[in-house]
Amino acid sequence: MQGNCLSLPSYYSMKQEKRAKVAVGLSGGVDSSVAAALLLEKGYEVMGIAMKIFDGSVAVKESQRHACFGPGEKEDMDTAASVCRRLDIPFHIIDLIEEYRKYVIEYFRNEYLGGKTPNPCIVCNHRLKFGFLLEKARQTGLDFEFFATGHYAQIVESEGRFLLKRSADLSKDQSYFLYTLTPRQLSSTLFPIGAYTKKRIREIAGSLGLETAARPESQDFIAGNDYSPLFANEEVKEGDIVDKEGNVLGRHRGIIHYTVGQRRGLGISSPRPLYVTEIDAGGNRLVVSKRKDLFSDGLIATNLRLIAMERLDRPYNIKAKIRLKHKEADATVFPHEDNRARIVFKQPQQSVTPGQSVVLYSGDMVLGGGVIERAI
Repeated sequence: MQGNCLSLPSYYSMKQEKRAKVAVGLSGGVDSSVAAALLLEKGYEVMGIAMKIFDGSVAVKESQRHACFGPGEKEDMDTAASVCRRLDIPFHIIDLIEEYRKYVIEYFRNEYLGGKTPNPCIVCNHRLKFGFLLEKARQTGLDFEFFATGHYAQIVESEGRFLLKRSADLSKDQSYFLYTLTPRQLSSTLFPIGAYTKKRIREIAGSLGLETAARPESQDFIAGNDYSPLFANEEVKEGDIVDKEGNVLGRHRGIIHYTVGQRRGLGISSPRPLYVTEIDAGGNRLVVSKRKDLFSDGLIATNLRLIAMERLDRPYNIKAKIRLKHKEADATVFPHEDNRARIVFKQPQQSVTPGQSVVLYSGDMVLGGGVIERAI
């Protein structure tokens, strides 16, 4: 899969009479603000747009580090507006409170109550940021040809097909979160900072006098990283912690507080470390075992989405990433029924977690991905 890096499309230039219009998704952070500045410097006609998703109806406590969902949103919006004034570009806030509640919060709740560990950032990118945000922005009369974000990722074109590639700064790469994008979406998307390091982005922000230059990063989904306000008291029930044989070892405080692979916070005494190996939502139980029982030979992925090919019609040797911080593992992906895939690892992998996403890579290119249904 060869192609030329398209951090910024080369077929637009400042010499053109009609400049391309681009809407930049702003979060109040340094990455999206520098993305807007780089596009402006390149000669685009730039506007900033931001999602309003928090209305205070959920009792989320503020923390020192802002999150996507929480009372810090107002300060983030004020900062984004300030950046736009500094860059002398328009700024628009798009109300997506109901959409976020329905498609992100409810998804998150249902997955956790079902004993899974979801990734809300992937769903938010898919349904909100690259979906409802653009639809509602255009419905309000905003006119733009491209949508840009501050994601660390790159877009390449190969034989007329737009593909997703890792960022130059692999330590900040966010391609994992973007595997649901289609080639058509990628054709009208820009990732201006994908070819830069984080250090360089902060330097650029400082040189431009942007107040986001020294702003701390926030990667939490909800302020304080405490999910409990999203659940009613009656939904969070205590239950048994059992071993593989079903022997009761202790009590848990509600399955929403646990994930596969977790060791700390179990509150049970054992001569050797025990880890959560299964969340039995139907029985409201946690199954714990030794570390060796966390390893799986493969997994089944559902809701398969492909970028680099139309369909998965034969086995492919790939690298599989089973969560953001996981090192890619050599594997073979096989077609499976009902838009699913079977992935078999060359070496067993630890803590394959239902609800998380598995993203498939060939070198630096994203082939696609899906949601982990179960380990095999």
